[in-house]
This record gives sequence, structure tokens and C-alpha cells, in this order.
Amino acid sequence: MVERVRFAFTEVDPSLGALSTLPYLPLLLTYQNKSLSVFGLLDTGSSVNVLPFEMGLRLGAVWERQRLSVPLGGNLARFEARALVLTARVEKFPSVDLAFAWTRDTNAPLILGHMNFFLEFDVCFYRSELAFEISSKRA
Repeated sequence: MVERVRFAFTEVDPSLGALSTLPYLPLLLTYQNKSLSVFGLLDTGSSVNVLPFEMGLRLGAVWERQRLSVPLGGNLARFEARALVLTARVEKFPSVDLAFAWTRDTNAPLILGHMNFFLEFDVCFYRSELAFEISSKRA
């Protein structure tokens, strides 16, 4: 069983170099029978996981069928969001169900927050090394 996996931070703006590096995690999201390989921003300041609108559509989710409204804060507060549960796979760890606030904002990043990514995984950040490590609480 995999104990920990180390990832490098991702450089967002090459003109800024290390100043623009952020912890993006590669993962596979699945909804019903559709899967999508994506990168999610690990955000310890976010209370919830956030799924961009287009990503939910690509996974085959239907907005009108998601009835539970989820309030968002910050710059996403002006957009409607609905609850959507997806299966997520990170590396060789066991798959987990992640609850997302599926936002109508098409420009929002995929955000992995406290509810419930950080309940399923432990993360250790090594900012000076531009790296982070993930371990599953189920492993």
C-alpha cells in the first residue's frame, strides 16, 4: 500500500518563476460512468471543494438534477452553487467520495478544501522545496 506521494508545485506564470508556484494535485474525477483527469488547487483556506461549471458538464452532471444549494464565500459568493458528489482517485491511493460545491462560475479553478478533501487526505507542504506530500487516511 502506498504511504505517501510527493508532488512538485506547479509554476503558473513563467515570468514570475517560483513566486507563481502553487500546489496543484493531479487526480481522476469520476461521475457515474465518465472520468476526467484534472488538476486541483490544494487550498487550506477553503472550507469546501469547488468544481467549475464546465468540468461538471464534461463529467455528465445535469445542473437541474442537483437540488441541494451550497452557499459560497469570497469572490465566488455571487455565483450559485449546488452539491455534487464525485469519486476521486489520487495516484495509487484508494478512491474516495468528494463532495463539491459545483459553481456556475466558468472561471473558477478546481479547489480542494477542508470539506472534504482534507478530511480524506493529510498534506504536508514544503514550500521552500516547492513540493508537497499526500497521504491517505484510508491507507
